[in-house]
Formats: sequence, structure tokens, C-alpha cells
Amino acid sequence: MASGGVSVASLWTEVNRCGQNGDYTRALKALTKILHENRDDVTALHCKIVCLIQNGTFKEALNVMNTHSKLLGSDVVFEKAYCEYRLNRVESALKTIEAAPEQTDKLKELYGQVLYRLERYDDCKSVYTDLIRNSQDEYEEERKTNLAAVVASMSQWEDAPLEDLGLPESTYELCYNAACALIGQGQLTDAYNKLQQAEGQSRSDQNVFDSKKKVKLTNAEGVEYKLARKQLQAIDLNKALLAMYTNQADQCRKLSSSLQSQNPSHPRPVLIQVAQLCREKQHSRAIELLQQFSEQHPESASGIKLTMAQLYLVQGHVTKACDVLRSIEEFKHKSGMISALVTMYSHEEDIDSAIDVFKQAIEHYQSEQPGSVAHLALVREAANFKLKYGRKKEAISDLEQLWKQNPKDIHTLAQLISAYSLVNTDKAKSLSKHLPSADTMAFNVDVDELENSHGATYVRKKAAKVTGENLPKEQGQGEIKKKRKKKKGKLPKNCDPKATPDIERWLPMRERSYYRGKKKGKKKEQIGKGTQGATAGASAELDASKTASSPPTSPRPGSASGSTTAPASNVVPPRQQKPAASGATRKKAPQKKKKGGKGGW
Repeated sequence: MASGGVSVASLWTEVNRCGQNGDYTRALKALTKILHENRDDVTALHCKIVCLIQNGTFKEALNVMNTHSKLLGSDVVFEKAYCEYRLNRVESALKTIEAAPEQTDKLKELYGQVLYRLERYDDCKSVYTDLIRNSQDEYEEERKTNLAAVVASMSQWEDAPLEDLGLPESTYELCYNAACALIGQGQLTDAYNKLQQAEGQSRSDQNVFDSKKKVKLTNAEGVEYKLARKQLQAIDLNKALLAMYTNQADQCRKLSSSLQSQNPSHPRPVLIQVAQLCREKQHSRAIELLQQFSEQHPESASGIKLTMAQLYLVQGHVTKACDVLRSIEEFKHKSGMISALVTMYSHEEDIDSAIDVFKQAIEHYQSEQPGSVAHLALVREAANFKLKYGRKKEAISDLEQLWKQNPKDIHTLAQLISAYSLVNTDKAKSLSKHLPSADTMAFNVDVDELENSHGATYVRKKAAKVTGENLPKEQGQGEIKKKRKKKKGKLPKNCDPKATPDIERWLPMRERSYYRGKKKGKKKEQIGKGTQGATAGASAELDASKTASSPPTSPRPGSASGSTTAPASNVVPPRQQKPAASGATRKKAPQKKKKGGKGGW
């Protein structure tokens, strides 16, 4: 009986039940009571170690194993190596595994993980290959995933040739590892397709904030022990980029500066800082930072200078961008670089600099790869460029070189003769002798047959042959078709056919000799001027000066003989007219108050 009146058997039942339910904390309490009764119970000690590992207390589990090492012996080799591995004591874990009396399958699994952490990829590959070949259980897919990760690491970090191990791509982990292996081999298009496939298998759409949540998972305890150094650096770079995209400028600078201090020659932390400066519109400061890094680390200056050129182009400094590009010795004579430089110099109308780029590139290939396809193609492009911009004299040497390589090239010979015609006519005449004659250049083609073919877009009409039946009839024989008379044009309605037409009728009115401009019409009566309410008619009738000076009119028939006064007018003088009251000044009639007060009833 254990202390408290509980039997040891019931305690083991409790341990078994808690182990099945995953409640390892309660199982530890029961095991502690069992060990209190019997400190040397090997099974109880072993179970306690397993419960401590499941709870993540690896140091305490390792202390238990070291304390009871004589009693436990080799029964807990796997547990001891696993605790050392999780505590990042990788070398100690390797020694523990190699000193084990028997290499079990679970010990080999751990051995592969330890070798991968130590970046011994060849040995790790052999371990996983042997495990996959000699075991069949539910962990087969996980082993294949680990093997694919080993192959990807060898391809990326050791430049090892890609070996086809027949691994499937049924899960996103396997597909992702296959894409990483292709990246290491430089097969970027295939790798991109694999990554898209893995992305479709792993998740749906997400945004930056979802990424921010997932990045927090990398801050969990013990994650740094599961990843290689380069993987940890990649995670830190992603954290800095995420800080930049979420507008956390200070955090981005802090993370990128920390990465740069850890690996000063790595260009990516500097590029992240430059990207942050560009988001803040500080392009000049970004260019200074790039220039400083390229001077301190010339071995990594190629990508940095390409970024500098891009920033110069964004600011509109094309010539400065060209100078930076021409300073990259690694890409100086590449066809893509030559094409970019010639295009930019042509945009700036700096033809001399563009020709100088061609000249240096041709000299390089002349010394390194004379007569190669790239060399001759470059000479051809240089000649065409010079001819395009009227530099025929400068194109002569290039054309001569091309013609010597291929004397049967008639097109090049014609260009050479055209260029020499401006410099040396005698030379042009001597070269023209090499041109083929007109007879040899003519093609044996039946023109009529070609024009009558189905593919011809234009067919020349031929005159029909005159036969005896279709001979033209003599005059008087048969009907003679009359020619149609042209209809006379219609004249305007007001046109006088006898009148002489105006000679200047086709000229605009302003350009005719008799044009005198538009006549200014009399001013219209302006309504509203004068005294208020007065009108033009009323003012004329009420003008006293006119009535006084005018002679008396004779009496009209039917009127009184002695009457000399004007008939009475109904017009009211303006001063006697009362202005109409406006709506604003009109008084409103007082409204009667409603009875009943405010109630309305």
C-alpha cells in the first residue's frame, strides 16, 4: 500500500489512464507517489522521463537520466539523445547515438535529424534512404519529406547535382522541397510552377496581416533549434520585409541593421534598407547607401549597382544609370547589358557613346571568342546601328569583316558598296564586280501564271482576242449604242442666267474687293431707361417742347370748327403714376386669431 491508503496498482491504473488522455501532469503526480514507495522502480523512472519530455521539460528529464544512469543503463539512450537534441546540444546527441549498443529505427530517425542539423547532408541522405527502403509504416510519407528536404539543401547550399530519387509530390511539403531543389539548379521556371502547385495544395488567399500572424509562430520557444542557420536568416529577412510592408519603418530599420551586423557582406539587409528609404521618397539617401556598400564589398557589388541604376532611371538620370551599368565588369559585355546601354544612349541621342559600347564589346569578343556566333551577331548589330544613324564611314570596317566571313552574302556586299560610295568610289566600283549579274539574279517565273493564281490579290486584265463571230459591225449594220448625255447641273432659284457671274464668288466675303464690313444698325430702343415707368411712346406724347413749337393743326373733318385743343389723352404722366407695391413691402392683412387656443379644437 502507498501512503494515503492508495494501492500501487491503482496508481498504475491512474498513470495508464492519464497517458492515454494526454494528461501527463497528473500522470507525473501518480508516478511520484509510486517512486516514493520504490525509488528504484525502473519502469516508473522511465515513465517519468517520458512524461517530462511530453511536457517539454527536457532539462529535468535529462537530470533524472543522469542521476539514475547506472540503474537505467542503455534503456533510455533514445530519450537522452532526444533531450540533448532539443536542448541544441547537437554534438552530445551525436555521441550518445553513435555510442548506443543497437541502432533501432527510432534512433536512426533521430540520427538523421542530428546529421541534418549539423549540415552533413550526404550522411543524412544515406540514413533516410536506408530507412525508407527497410521500413513500412505510417511514417513513410514523413521520411520522404525529410529526404526531399535533404536533397533541396544539397542542391541549394552545396551546388550538388540534382538526383532523381523517385519521390512523389502528393503533399505541399514534398512539392515545396522539389521547388527548392530546382532553384538550387537554376531552373527557375520549373521551380515557379512547383511553388504555385505547392501554394494551391497548402492554403487559400491570404494578406499581409495573415502573414504577420504566422510569423509570430517562429518566435515560439525552441524553434531556433529546429532550423539551420540560413533558414533562421531567411526568417529574419522576412520579418524585416513584413515590417516594411506594414509601414513599421523603425522596426524594419532595426531588423535590417541587426541582420547587416551579423553578416556585413550580405547585400539583402542593405537592399531592405534601401527599399524602406524609397518608400519614404529618400532616393538620394538610398543611392548613397548603395554606393557605400558597393565600395566596401566589391565582391557583392553587381546586384547593388543594378539597383543603383534602377534608382537613377526612376529619377530621370539616364546618363548616370549608364555609367553605373558600364562599371559592372561581370555584366559589361553581356548581350542584354549591351542592348540596354545602346537603347538608353539612343534615347538620350548620344550616338557616339552607343557606338563606343559596341566597339568595346566587339574588341572583347574579338580577343575571347573570335568568329563565334555571338561575335558576328554583335558586329552585324553594330553595322546596322551605324547605318541607321547615317554613320556609313564608321560601318565600313564592320561590313568588311562580315563579308569576309561570308563572301556569298549579297546583302552585306550591297551595304558595303553603298558605304564606300561616299568615301572611295574606285573601291565601290571594284567591289561591285563581285555582285552577280542581272541574269543570274532573275528568277524563272511565269508572270502570267503567277498573276492568275488563286493567291494573287491583283490580276492584270487582258484584251480579249477578236474572233470572226465577235468582229465589230460596220456602220449601218446592227444597232449602234448612243452615248448618254450628261445632265446639266441645277441652278439656284434666284439665279439670273443672263447676268454676268461674279468673278470673286469663290472667295470668302471678307476677301472680296467690294466688302465694306458690316453696317452698324440703329440702336434699338432701350427699355427700362429714363424715369421709372416711362415708355418711349409716352415720352414722345408728353414732350411739352414739341407741342409748343409745332404749328396748330387744322381741324379735321367732322370736328368742331372753333376747337383748337388737342383731344384728351388717357395716358397718365409718369410722375403721377404710383409704383406698384412689391411683394416684400406689401402689407399683409391681419389674420384673425383662431378661437380655441393652442388645442385646435
